[in-house]
Amino acid sequence: MNAIIQVLTQSMTSLEISELVEKRHDNVKRTIETLVNQCVITSPQIEEKPTAGRPSTFFVFTGEQGKRDSIIVVAQLCPEFTARLVDRWQELEAQVAKPIDPMKLLADPQALRNALLTYSEKVIELEQQVEVMQPTVEAFDRIATADGSLCLTDTAKALQMRPKDLISWLNQKQWIYKRTGSAHYLGYQEKVQSGYLEHKVTEITRGDGSAKITEQVRVTPKGLTKLSKLLGNHNA
Repeated sequence: MNAIIQVLTQSMTSLEISELVEKRHDNVKRTIETLVNQCVITSPQIEEKPTAGRPSTFFVFTGEQGKRDSIIVVAQLCPEFTARLVDRWQELEAQVAKPIDPMKLLADPQALRNALLTYSEKVIELEQQVEVMQPTVEAFDRIATADGSLCLTDTAKALQMRPKDLISWLNQKQWIYKRTGSAHYLGYQEKVQSGYLEHKVTEITRGDGSAKITEQVRVTPKGLTKLSKLLGNHNA
C-alpha cells in the first residue's frame, strides 16, 4: 500500500487543458499531435473516456516532462493562459505532497491506474539501469579477483590518468608516502592491510657488483577496483 501511495504523481489531461484555455478538446488534441510529430514534445499517454457511444480518447501528461510539455501546448494554443496552467500544476503538486487516504485511492479507478502505471514505469527504468550497470559490476568483480599487481604508472594508465596526477592524489589521500631520503613510494599500512596495496622487494646489482634491496609499492586488483570507484572512473 505504501508503495502505491509513494509513486502516485501529479498528472494533467488534455481535457483539463481544454477547459483551462477554453478551447474545443479536438483542437487541443490536434495541437498536441502536431507538436509530437514536430518532436517539440514527447508523446503523452493516451487514455479512453467511456461514453454512451464511441469511446473518446484523451492525453495524460505526468511528471516533470508532462508539466513541461503541457506548458508548451498551452503556450501554442493561448499564450495568455500559460500562467493559469502553471497555477494549476502548483495545485496538483500541492495535492500530491499531502498524505493520501489509501481507501480513497482504491475507490478511484483512474487514480489507482495512474499510480500503478507510474510504479510500473519506475520498475522498468530501474531494471534498465541495472542491465546497463551489470557489465561494469562484472568487470569490477573480475578485476578484484584477478592475480598480480600493477606499478603506479600502469595503474594510472588503467585509470586513464596521468601518472603524476594519480601519485599526487594517492599522496594526498594517504595511500602512499615517501620516507625521508628515499626515492621510492611506500604504501600506508592501513591500505596494505585492506588488500589495496602491496610491496614488491627487488634486488638490484650495482655497477660495482654490490647488491641493493629496493621496495616498490604496487596496486592490487582489489585496490584498482577501489580506486576506479573513488575516482569515478569505470574504464578500468
